[in-house]
Amino acid sequence: IEERWKPVREAFGEDPTWEQLVERAYSQRINLSAQGFYRVPDLDSVDLSKAGKGRPFYYFTYGAAVSEVEIDCLTGDHQVLYSEIVMDVGRSLNPAIDIGQIEGAFVQGMGWCTMEELVRGGTTAHRWLPPGFLNTRGPGTYKIPGFRDIPKDFRVSLLKDAPNLEETIHQSKAVGEPPLFLAASVFFAIRDACKSSRQEFFDDEKFANEWFELDSPATTERIRMACVDNISSRFADPRSFRAEAFI
Repeated sequence: IEERWKPVREAFGEDPTWEQLVERAYSQRINLSAQGFYRVPDLDSVDLSKAGKGRPFYYFTYGAAVSEVEIDCLTGDHQVLYSEIVMDVGRSLNPAIDIGQIEGAFVQGMGWCTMEELVRGGTTAHRWLPPGFLNTRGPGTYKIPGFRDIPKDFRVSLLKDAPNLEETIHQSKAVGEPPLFLAASVFFAIRDACKSSRQEFFDDEKFANEWFELDSPATTERIRMACVDNISSRFADPRSFRAEAFI
């Protein structure tokens, strides 16, 4: 860009302002844009036939999360009472932006594992839809998280004294959607809550503590049917029932 507008700058005979320089260059149809391409170093092709061979990524971003939830056993509703996240972003370039990215990805993940279900027609489940037809094609037919779904106590911190060992800018790490899967802590907290409900219903300790299916996303319908009681047991065998959506 400097080379392109060098004649324009010299034509002024004096040091022009930024606005004057840009306006004159634009009027003379001089290209004022430039582009570049960053080639990540030290990567090679991955041979999937050879386990553990190849380097497809320059570095990895790590995180950990814990969540506490409360469920309504009669309606299947749930609330996230508490979530805490610790994320490794290397030496953060801008902690405020990184924390915002982490919060957003986590809430996006909450929608993924508790609300946003793909409902397709089939021969067993959802037989009221044509086979293969996708009914949930947008926010009009499935729910996405809102501001009231954010954990009531939401804590995010960046891992301290953990610079990226690779030669990145200021030894930082990128963070966008990696925290999304940390929302699995919400899903498994819901599953533990359902298990507590089942323990109250079953007199037989063996059945109270045995494995039960809870598919993701943990929708209201699935939570309700997983919380076995005298009502739900009238419609399905609580020992073998696998909760589907839209009961």
